[in-house]
Amino acid sequence: MNNQYVTPAVYKKWSWGLMIAGLLTLVLGVVFLHPTAGAHGDNVNSTRFWAVLLQNGLFWLFLVNTATFFLVICILAMAGWQTAFRRVAEAVSSMVPLMGILALVIIASIILGHRSDIYPWLDQNRVNHDAILKGKSGFLNPTFYTIATLLCIGLWSLVSKKLRDLSRQADEGGHMDYDTAKGWMKKNIWWASFFILLFGLTVGSIIPWLWIMSIDSHWYSTMFSWYVFGSTFVSGMALLTLFVIYFKNQGVLEFVTTEHIHDLGKFMFAFSVFWTYLWFDQFMLIWYGNIPDETVYFQSRFHGAYEGIFYLNLVLNFICPFLIFMKRAAKRNYTIVTFMALLIVFGHWIDFYLMVMPGTVGNHPHLSWYEFGIPLGFVGFIMWGVSRFAERVPMVSVNDPFLKESIVHHT
Repeated sequence: MNNQYVTPAVYKKWSWGLMIAGLLTLVLGVVFLHPTAGAHGDNVNSTRFWAVLLQNGLFWLFLVNTATFFLVICILAMAGWQTAFRRVAEAVSSMVPLMGILALVIIASIILGHRSDIYPWLDQNRVNHDAILKGKSGFLNPTFYTIATLLCIGLWSLVSKKLRDLSRQADEGGHMDYDTAKGWMKKNIWWASFFILLFGLTVGSIIPWLWIMSIDSHWYSTMFSWYVFGSTFVSGMALLTLFVIYFKNQGVLEFVTTEHIHDLGKFMFAFSVFWTYLWFDQFMLIWYGNIPDETVYFQSRFHGAYEGIFYLNLVLNFICPFLIFMKRAAKRNYTIVTFMALLIVFGHWIDFYLMVMPGTVGNHPHLSWYEFGIPLGFVGFIMWGVSRFAERVPMVSVNDPFLKESIVHHT
């Protein structure tokens, strides 16, 4: 079987073209948006420069980290159905350290530049005269933020690498007997257990508070971390699905069938509903409670300049996936699944736009050359990194003890 991927020339052109487009957008942003001006919000274009970088740096980092989370839940559930395309998830997860470095550079520039227009709590004078910010200063401060960010990205990168190394050991060690396979699975389970705990303490808890919720530093929601998880998990699964279909079309995932695509479609359908459940619960409880410190978050999004984007967010991320993926046949159609995966990724990019922009640029939203050029660079970078990993490893781990279960998988 064809088990070695070679990157087509047209793919290389697209990935490099997108990266160059993103880099050119960044350069033009430096020229026209004056990123070093107006650190306290008196220059909306300067704020816009850093807000767009932060939005995309965090969004795409969360998405590639979803591939690691997907591997982990499959390991802990002893779910062998995904073995036929496990290497694709590993290829996406290989981008965690690289995307982490990009995100760290963006975050460090914001923190060291004292960009209080992005994070109000960076203005110490404002904190001293603001009872709410002063009450949160125990964790909303540069030291805690930086340490938590470094630990988070470092540990995400470490565990994703360990899982990839264990997978490669299965290739290098040859056919596994029962005892060898049992020992190999124990190692996988140990690292997966560590990551699920880490994931709960980071994505499921403190990291969305620090990275995103602290932009609107007076506002708070106990559901926000799980809302971010729901948004990034469904869009991360959509990104994974796109790469599975791409590699399948290249002829290197011969064991992947319509059954696997169907299950990936079910993931996207189910977690689109899950995201909507979290969105509605957060919105409904805040609306019903009508507490000023909570409603201020939705007032700036539900009315005024962001109103159209607010409703577009619901259409793209709930109505479209719910209506289209409801039928079984739609989840087994490669064209429909590809289109919907693209739509979901874009829809949740819009969701992140709504999380970041109202609290930074205020009532001056933009969706123009800079907002769309920067994510093109990130997309090209991910395309390059995934293909780079895929070229270096066999695309199917033929010695994986769960491979037979994946081959005969039927849903």
